[in-house]
Amino acid sequence: MAHVSIYLNFMGNTEEAFNHYKKVFRTEFSAPIMRLKNAPPYPGMPALSETDKNKVMHVALPTLGGTEIMGTDMIESMGHKLIQGNNVTISLNPDTKAEADRLFKELSDGGPESVAPHDEFWGYWGTCKDKFGIRWMFNITNQPQ
Repeated sequence: MAHVSIYLNFMGNTEEAFNHYKKVFRTEFSAPIMRLKNAPPYPGMPALSETDKNKVMHVALPTLGGTEIMGTDMIESMGHKLIQGNNVTISLNPDTKAEADRLFKELSDGGPESVAPHDEFWGYWGTCKDKFGIRWMFNITNQPQ
């Protein structure tokens, strides 16, 4: 079923933050923490240090009323910088690719940056910043076969 999540970016302390939130909300992670070393290499992707390989690529935790927070470590060696305004993203998880495409088209219209939804190893994903400066993510996770 479609739902909305809040995506949080951290500068290397995602795991610490989410372990804290896990205690606060008294819940468990939705799935095991995914680390950068779990991602297949992409052409042109710089080599990661052992420290960066162990950074959090993705973590998800239920909070209240079905709302889930998700998080990732920004990687300084890849040019990521945490600044106010890029540390929170609203993650839309629609039921279909067509709905993800529609939402992306309408939210990215007039916005300064975007990555159109496309197939990734975990599912169908894209992101944009709208013309009001709000960051949106579109994600449909592959279902287990």
